[in-house]
Amino acid sequence: MSDWYARLFPLLCRLPAETAHRLALTALEHGLVPTPLRGGDPILRVHAFGRALANPVGLAAGFDKNARVFARMPALGFGFAEVGGVTPLPQPGNRRPRLFRLVEDRALINRMGFNNDGLEVFARRLERHAGDGQFVAANLASNTNSADPAEDFVILARRLAPLVELLVIDVSCPNTANGKMFQRREPLDDLLTRLAAVRGTTPMALKVSPDLTDAEKSDITALALAHRVDGMVVANTTATRPATLRSAHQGERGGLSGPPVREMSRRLLGEVYGMTQGRLTLVGVGGIESGADAYAAIRAGATLVQLYTALVYHGPMLVHRIKAELAYLLRRDGFDDLTQAVGADHGQLAVQGQTA
Repeated sequence: MSDWYARLFPLLCRLPAETAHRLALTALEHGLVPTPLRGGDPILRVHAFGRALANPVGLAAGFDKNARVFARMPALGFGFAEVGGVTPLPQPGNRRPRLFRLVEDRALINRMGFNNDGLEVFARRLERHAGDGQFVAANLASNTNSADPAEDFVILARRLAPLVELLVIDVSCPNTANGKMFQRREPLDDLLTRLAAVRGTTPMALKVSPDLTDAEKSDITALALAHRVDGMVVANTTATRPATLRSAHQGERGGLSGPPVREMSRRLLGEVYGMTQGRLTLVGVGGIESGADAYAAIRAGATLVQLYTALVYHGPMLVHRIKAELAYLLRRDGFDDLTQAVGADHGQLAVQGQTA
C-alpha cells in the first residue's frame, strides 16, 4: 500500500463502501489520483484476442460499471479494462446497502444487481474514446425483469461490438433472478447461436462462476469450443462462504470476492485450461493482489489477469507492484516472455496450447 493510500484508507472505511467507491470514480474522472509514469517491461507484453497488450493486468468488471473512467486505466498501469456490467435498459439494482467490506479478510461481498445507466449512455461514453488504441472489454448482462434475457445479450452485442475489443457474456452473476440461467446447456446453446449472428469479428468470452458443478463445467466448455467462443473469464464471485472468513459481514447475501476465493478460482482456471486443451484465451480473476498471484494464474492457464477487490485494500499503485513482481518471477524461472509461462503447470499440454 502506498503511503498516501495508507493514510487515506482508514478515512474511506468510515464511509459506506458504495459511497467510497463513488468518490473514487469522481477522483479518477477529475484526474485527482496520482498516476506516476513508469516504463513498461517488455517481458510482460502479450498478444490476446487479436491485440497486442503492453501487459496482462486488467481492471475487472464492476469497478467502472458505466464506462466513466476506463480511459484513465492505462495511466494507472493497466494493460486493459473491462467495463460494465451493462444491460439494455437502465436499472437501479438491488436495495442498499449492497456492498460490504470484509476488512479482516481483505474481501468484499456485493449484491449490486447490475445497477447501471443502460446501453445508450454506456455506448456514447465508449464512442468518445473510439480509436484511442486502448483495449476495452464490455461486460454484458440481461435486465432483471427481461422477458427474453437472450435477446438482451443480442441487443447489447449488436450495439457494442464495433466499440470494444472484447465482448464478455456474463453468465455467472449470483445477484439477479436470471443471472445464472445460461449455465444450463440448452439456454447457453441457444444464446451462443443467436450471438454468432450479430457479433461480427469482435472476439467474445464467457464469464463463469467458481460455483459450477462438474456437469456445468463440462457443458459450458464444450459449448464454448463448439461455438468458437474466443475465451473465458474465470471466475466471478462466489455464493459460498469459506470457513476461514473472520469478518462480521460474512453472512451478508451476495457474491464474495478477494483472497478467500483465490484458490477456488485458480483451481477452476486450471480445470478449464485442461478441459479446453489450451485452445481458449483465459482471463484469470479472483483474489489476485500480488505478482505471485498473477503468476500462479498464468501458470494455471491464464493469458490475462484481472483485479478489483485488491484495489480497495491496497490502492492504485498496486498495479505497478504486481507488474514488477510478475516480471521478476518470469525471469527467475527462465522465461523469455510471458506467453511461455501460460499453462506451464500443465506440462506438455502447455506446449500443445501454445502451438494450436
